[in-house]
Amino acid sequence: MEATEAVNNGMINTIAMFFQSGGVFMYIILVMWGFGLAIALERFMKLSFKLDVDGASFMNELQRYIMSNDIQGAIRVCAGSAAALPRVLKSGLHRATSEQAQIQNAIDATALEVIPKVELRLNYLQMIANTATLFGLLGTIQGLIASFSAVAKADPTQKAETLASGISQAMNTTFMGLLVAISIIMIHTFLSTKSEKIINEIDEFSVKLMDLLTTKEANK
Repeated sequence: MEATEAVNNGMINTIAMFFQSGGVFMYIILVMWGFGLAIALERFMKLSFKLDVDGASFMNELQRYIMSNDIQGAIRVCAGSAAALPRVLKSGLHRATSEQAQIQNAIDATALEVIPKVELRLNYLQMIANTATLFGLLGTIQGLIASFSAVAKADPTQKAETLASGISQAMNTTFMGLLVAISIIMIHTFLSTKSEKIINEIDEFSVKLMDLLTTKEANK
């Protein structure tokens, strides 16, 4: 137990020294990391559990209702989900007996309303990744300037030690900036893939719904 506590305390002290030696830019980058992770968590919850749905299975269920001439049943299925695809398809189903252009207009209008909500705040993650890298480099440059200034005033026998210590400290901000940038870019890529999947399904199954409705009307 005591050995574990000693290891934990040692790690905490090491991390604290790592941040202190890096200067104020370390804390700026840390705040940006926290902000980025908060956005990522909110987007993951929305994209995974609220806005997403199994498009193929959902469309198969709607198709059964449409082919059975139960448009109201299909609308009820859409109304039972808060996902993006059902909202778009529901607007088309409400105009099922209208002309093709009116159905398409209803679908397009709802898609224009829904898609920005799918892509919401994802661009912030890209901005945070880029800015964290720049802050890391800025902190490194500041650290090097301070190091060389200290070397110029240091005793000749201590110059090498002072310079090595200063450069080591300056590299901390670069390391932190790159760590934040890499992690946020990976998260951004994952979330962008999920959002693109939702948007592609909206495009695909909107066209299939239009085909189903127009074919059904033509066969009457």
